[in-house]
Amino acid sequence: MKCSVQLIYFNAGGGHKSAALALHEVITQTYPQWEVSLINLFEVIDSDRYYQKLTGFAPEDLYNLRLKRGWTRGLATELKLFQAMIRLSLPKLKRKILAFWQKTNPDLVVSLVPNFNKVMYQALKDKSAQTPYVTVLTDLADYPPNFWIEPGQGQYIICGTEFAASQADASGYDAKSIIKTSGMILRPSFYRRQSYDRASRFEQWGLDPELVTGLILFGGHGSSEMLKIAKALPNRQLILVAGHNTTLTKKIQAQAASAKHLVMGFTKDIDQVMQLSDYFVGKPGPGSLSEAVHMGLPVITFRNSATMPQERYNTFWVEENHLGKVISSVCELPEAVDDLLSQLGVYQAHVQKMNNFAVYEVVAALAKIMEVRRGFSVPVPALAESTWV
Repeated sequence: MKCSVQLIYFNAGGGHKSAALALHEVITQTYPQWEVSLINLFEVIDSDRYYQKLTGFAPEDLYNLRLKRGWTRGLATELKLFQAMIRLSLPKLKRKILAFWQKTNPDLVVSLVPNFNKVMYQALKDKSAQTPYVTVLTDLADYPPNFWIEPGQGQYIICGTEFAASQADASGYDAKSIIKTSGMILRPSFYRRQSYDRASRFEQWGLDPELVTGLILFGGHGSSEMLKIAKALPNRQLILVAGHNTTLTKKIQAQAASAKHLVMGFTKDIDQVMQLSDYFVGKPGPGSLSEAVHMGLPVITFRNSATMPQERYNTFWVEENHLGKVISSVCELPEAVDDLLSQLGVYQAHVQKMNNFAVYEVVAALAKIMEVRRGFSVPVPALAESTWV
């Protein structure tokens, strides 16, 4: 039976859209009879592009520019101001979202974004009290209040960690409303591992396949921190992925290093690059950390005053699961790399214990929700059946 599923995302940071695309791919393969739409929330609430006309920026662009430049201090305060603006604008936002859903008539709404779950939930319930609303956290934990989990809503919360599930429980959600998965949503390509000839690929890249190689990654737009990292590790063979940041690429390439530092631009094959690397260094983003761990890489990440508030828990997750090292600054990086590599086998063993099949588990959970909602049986892959709480 057909059903219309809307996956709500925005482009702030990239992880929300990446998760939506991953779900879209698995849903369309598993349930081809479903009609799945990718909905950019900002195109709904600012369909006339008023914000962009006023400021010259799309709503997400300023946030992404700050990530690119490493300007992340003070975001906790700005987040509170942003949430206050949403509350003040709630009636207007609600009218726009309600009008959109009255026009499109979804059978299931899946939110992959924070901050807007109260207004979206209220708009959907005004349209149809029976239509399920699901929030899928693309962070390892909530950053309360009013970030991912809104108390008192009759909805489902999908959590990638036990800690996030405990936060949902503390917010008043019962066991039937909390769905636990084994991690963050990763693209299906991360599960299609192939056998690569490291020697041949490294030769193409001008790297020595016999040397331990670190992967430096700070999201799709890179970060100025990568310059400092490359400078701090001149004697380590590195692959630095600068993403869309061509200026950063040129600056890193201009720096002298005694070991080979390969700088890459944006690549859709980051899973292959990870598979060929030995360890990961980057910011504590939930997506990049989860991808690296899934591909078998121990990690080194940072926790300091510049760490975004919603990502602080991720550093404790690394420590609690013994997945690598957490340091406060690039100055500590050479020693941290030495320490990590001296115990590489131990860290690799801990990393290999993390079995993440979240993208398939979430799709299975959505099928279960539709089964409950519409009263018809939907075949659920055996892989994820046990994750339903």
